[in-house]
Parts: sequence; structure tokens; C-alpha cells
Amino acid sequence: MIKFRDYQKDIIAKGTEVIKQSGFLYLAMEVRTGKTLTSLGIADMLGVSDVLFLTKKKAISSIESDYDSLSPIYNLTVMNYESIHKLPNTKWDMIVCDEAHSLGAFAKPSKRAKQVKEILNKTKAKVILLSGTPTPESYSQMYHQVYGIPKNPFKEFKNFYRFCDKFVNVKQKMINGLLMNDYSDGRQDIIKAMEPFTINYTQEEAGFIAKTTEEVFEVELKESTYRLIKKLTKNLVVEGKEEIILADTPVKLMMKLHQLYSGTVKFESGKSMILDTSKADFIKESWEGCKIAIFYKFKEELQALKQVFGDELTTELSVFEETDKNIALQIVSGREGISLKKAEYLVYYNIDFSATSYWQSKDRMTTKDRLENEIFWIFSKGGIEHEIYKAVTKKKDFTLTHFKKNFYL
Repeated sequence: MIKFRDYQKDIIAKGTEVIKQSGFLYLAMEVRTGKTLTSLGIADMLGVSDVLFLTKKKAISSIESDYDSLSPIYNLTVMNYESIHKLPNTKWDMIVCDEAHSLGAFAKPSKRAKQVKEILNKTKAKVILLSGTPTPESYSQMYHQVYGIPKNPFKEFKNFYRFCDKFVNVKQKMINGLLMNDYSDGRQDIIKAMEPFTINYTQEEAGFIAKTTEEVFEVELKESTYRLIKKLTKNLVVEGKEEIILADTPVKLMMKLHQLYSGTVKFESGKSMILDTSKADFIKESWEGCKIAIFYKFKEELQALKQVFGDELTTELSVFEETDKNIALQIVSGREGISLKKAEYLVYYNIDFSATSYWQSKDRMTTKDRLENEIFWIFSKGGIEHEIYKAVTKKKDFTLTHFKKNFYL
């Protein structure tokens, strides 16, 4: 049976009181500090009967395992956000929203946020929001995370725009030749308003002492790949016998080069193709005999990895944990809600444009007892990945502006 750490016991006690008073709680606990288990403990302390846990698909098995080990008195249903429409009409006493920052799109609410609000309207359930990074890009992301909760601190505002009147420095910027409102400059007052409902906890407070080191390896691609890149950059189109690579806008060129520098391409028809397995070959040769987790960006990159690794590779976390196989995960889907503690090393086949992806995904191996995390980035010689890395390590997303400055002349 699972035993809670002392700090988790304290958070469970405090969190239980917060929910009793307000009906909801935001657990802003950093990754690997055990926010999932803590939330399950709070539900047990409250004596609820039916709990709905909304999360990402890859995290479901881990959450169910924690529930089984804890053996609480309530019933638990774990569902990925994409399957909310399949939920039975159960009277939930509590809803836990994992990776709650994913509900924070603005200025209009996302489909996911609307669905969660609809469930809350029907059930009047207590709510626990979980995230190690509640507002990774803007404080304005908080509004739609909580707008469906009756006692949220912004309930007086009928929509996001009225919320902005008080809490956001609304600016204007030019987008595609049009002057548009920019709502991203949310004020610190947003976080202050959430303080009575939020419990923050860091890895440092939990006693984590892992040292993370990162190293970049540069791989020479095939000469044919570089010729294709040069031709596309010059002509903005490459026509083959059956397929076309089209890069007639800066955005398309940025995406195509990002693909090509890692050895794959998506054609105008929608089909994809492996052009160069140099990166996958390098990873296979360099970490032969090691148990590694590999992050990739584009779907066709997984096919390249499978082609090189064969049966030594899996995409299922349970298989990775129970066998000697390596695992390959897409960055965005694997950056949250899972533990890669079984990996000896974390290897990036490619890199995402998002700073959030960088900071969240690279912490997947961290545990309280681990002393060192070793992370390796595989970039192509002369590739776009180097510039993306410079941006995201400074907590900046890689944007079209960066691309134009460095590549698009």
C-alpha cells in the first residue's frame, strides 16, 4: 500500500480544508512531486463516492495504478480529455483536471474547457486542478481553467473580455496586415486572486537534488538531403514524379525545413515519407545496449525510428517499464503526466517550437532519489534545430520572426 510523504500529508490536509470552503483547489505542484497521488488522497479525505479524473491518454495507466495501490473507498473513472463525449451520465462528486493549463486557451475558450464547464454545470462537483506550470505562457491562461467553477475568483466577469478590463493590459499588434488585440499581458493580480485556492510546491521543497546535464550532438545528413533543402529554399517548390513539396509562404518553408533537417517530409498531398535515417542511425549506434527514451516531433519520424530500431522500440509506457525495450514518444503528447524514470538517458530526435515542451518534457526522468539526468539533443549539421534550441532555452517559443531572421532571406 502506498505511503504518503510528509509534505504530501500536509498538502492533503490543507487542500481538504480549501475545498471544503471553496469547492475547488489548484495544486500547482512541480513535476514528480506527486500531485496525482496527492489529489487522490484529498478525494479520500473528503469521503466522496465517485471521482472523475481527466488526463492525457498516456497517463491513464499510471493514474489507475496509483489508485489501485492507494485502495481508497471511492470509485474512480479515468478518462482522456479527447473522450469526454463518451462519458456516462454519472453523478460525479469530484472532478480532477490533470494538466489543467491545457484548458487555458484564450481569448475564446477551447472545446476542452467548454466540455469541462458543461460537466461542472451538470454535476456541481468539487474540483481539483493539477499543473506543474499553471500559466506557462501568460497569466491570462488562468481564466478559462476556472471559469466553469462556481466560486472561482473571476466569477463576476461574464466572459474573458470583461475579465481583461481589470486583469489584462490589452495591447494591439499587427497580424497579417491587420491590427489585432493582444490579450497575453495578464497582470500579476491574476495569480494573487488565485492564491487562496492554490497550493504551490516545488521540487526543491520536496528534496529533489537531481542535476540535469544537456549535450548537443551534430549529425551529418545525406548529401541528397542537403541538395533537396537547398533547392526548396531557393525555389520554394520541389516537384517529383508523383508528389510535390510546396513552401510558398514563410510558415510553410519553416515547417518543411524543420521536417527535412530531421530526415522526413510531408507532401502537399498529405502523405509523408522518410528521406534520411541519419539521426535514427546515430541514436541506435550511440546508445546501443542502453535503455533510452526518445522524443520525436513529426509522425513520420516515428516510422524512421521504427525502421532503424525494429523490435527494440515501443510506444507504450507499460511495455517500456516491464521490458528492455526503448520508448519513442511524440514531444507534445509525452511532455506531461508520465514518468520516464526507467530511462537511463533522454534523447531528442527533434525539437519542438514550444518553450513549454522544452521545459516540461526534459523533466520526465526526474525522481526524488535520482541524482543525475542526462539529456542528449540530436541536431543536423546546418539545421534549424540549433536556432530553435536557443529560443526555447530562454523560455521563448520559436516563431516566424526568429525563422525569418535566421533562415528566410
